[in-house]
Amino acid sequence: MSLNVILLNGASSSGKSTLARALRQRMRDTKREEYRVVSIDDFLDMTVHQPVYEDDVFEISHLLCQKALDILNAGDGAIIDHVITSERIYEQLMEALKDCALITVQVTCPLSELEKREKKRVDRSIGSAKASCAYLYPQKGYDLTLNTLEMSPEECSEKICALLD
Repeated sequence: MSLNVILLNGASSSGKSTLARALRQRMRDTKREEYRVVSIDDFLDMTVHQPVYEDDVFEISHLLCQKALDILNAGDGAIIDHVITSERIYEQLMEALKDCALITVQVTCPLSELEKREKKRVDRSIGSAKASCAYLYPQKGYDLTLNTLEMSPEECSEKICALLD
């Protein structure tokens, strides 16, 4: 039986969006299942001049949860690309998805690499990677932890799919 929701949680610039795309494609190619990506970025105004605060994320997090539930109700699986930086955001997500089969994946890489990646992006305030790394919630207890500096998106997606078998 396949799981319905795959939560990718990690600091800004950790590689979640790239992994989500690779995972979606792998699910299509190997399992013949359709998964749609729901990203926190879709609900926030991300710019280099404006940092994103925990309150901003909490205020819109219910919209992300509802979108994931809508995807499930339409018959597809959901891959959630999120940066959870507090217990209340995490609890809101867990409560909304309590009736769903859920796999949690922590997406990591060293802070030096996060900062290097962040500088290459045009849609992030400098310092977002460091702050989200420091406040990432939860720090432990995931079904799987993947380091995107050590593994390619394809290798990471293979590890996640292995959990679904």
